[in-house]
Amino acid sequence: MAEIGKHARALPGLPHDHAQIPVWNSENWYYEDFTIGDKIRSIRRTISEGESMLFNSLVMDHHPYVSDAEFAEKDGVFGKRLVAGAMVFSYGLGLAATNCLNSFSYGYDRLRFIKPVFIGDTIYTIRENLAKELKSDTMGKVRVSYSIYKGEGELALYCEHIMTTLYRDPEKFAQKLAVTADG
Repeated sequence: MAEIGKHARALPGLPHDHAQIPVWNSENWYYEDFTIGDKIRSIRRTISEGESMLFNSLVMDHHPYVSDAEFAEKDGVFGKRLVAGAMVFSYGLGLAATNCLNSFSYGYDRLRFIKPVFIGDTIYTIRENLAKELKSDTMGKVRVSYSIYKGEGELALYCEHIMTTLYRDPEKFAQKLAVTADG
């Protein structure tokens, strides 16, 4: 299992003794450090009405299901207001995201809103390393899943995140890529 929040990384302008202190939730993982099947679980988070409305305003999502309580209660399918799917996605990823200094977002696949999330629901996320593949001479691709649950384990959202991740030992992977290309 990967260690989270225990990696120090020197940054320009920091005193040496400060740079040696691990930075919380700032990982120094390389492609080689991602183990398929590793999982992490986040803390839980309850979504309040105020932050839901603030999110709706920031992203200009004023659909009646997320911003009109009267409509949602009287005419809506669910009988109450939803939390915007984009907010559930953002919060769910943020709950389990690590700030890996050697990986970069490549995209998302298989995003599905499986169950509605309502104001006042509590969510948590399980992140799992699914697959790895070589990409270039300097970095590979890592695929992870984010399963966002509400309440006592009801799956509400699922997606897969693809990241490009630097190799610790690029020469080793350049040789593998050359063999694959000749192959």
